[in-house]
Amino acid sequence: MYIIKVKGVAKIPDYVQLRDDKFTLLAYFRVDRPEKSLDKAGLGDKTDYIMNIVKELPFGQILKLDL
Repeated sequence: MYIIKVKGVAKIPDYVQLRDDKFTLLAYFRVDRPEKSLDKAGLGDKTDYIMNIVKELPFGQILKLDL
């Protein structure tokens, strides 16, 4: 699984994308509201772990996650 942090512009907030190994979009959510999207993707129990990574991840960088 891959995680990408996307910088928002003007009124558009920052977003996070979670993608599988084939780079198919699994979840797309605002940095300040991850719960609903992560629950839908079946990752609700890993919300704290994912959000700690998001806080440290620079914008535009792709990081491989091993969940």
